[in-house]
Amino acid sequence: EKGREISVCVVEKAAEVGAHILSGNVFQPTALAELFPDWKEQGALGDESQLTPVKDDRFLFLTNETSSISAPSILIPPTLHN
Repeated sequence: EKGREISVCVVEKAAEVGAHILSGNVFQPTALAELFPDWKEQGALGDESQLTPVKDDRFLFLTNETSSISAPSILIPPTLHN
C-alpha cells in the first residue's frame, strides 16, 4: 500500500498445502476481514462447497474407538466456545 515490498511465510505441517483441512478447525475470520475485506471474493478458503458453517459446539472425551463422554459446556473455557 505504501510502496513497500513484504514477505509472507506460510508454514504447513502436512505434505501438501491444505492436507489438514478436515481437522475440525473453526475459523474466525475477523482479523482476515480487517486485512483483506474481499477475502471471500478472492477465494481465500478454496472451494466454498467444502465449507460447513458451525451449528453447535460439543467437547467430547474419546474413551475408546467407539465411545465418548460429552463434557458439560460450563467446564469448557470461553476461548473454546464458538
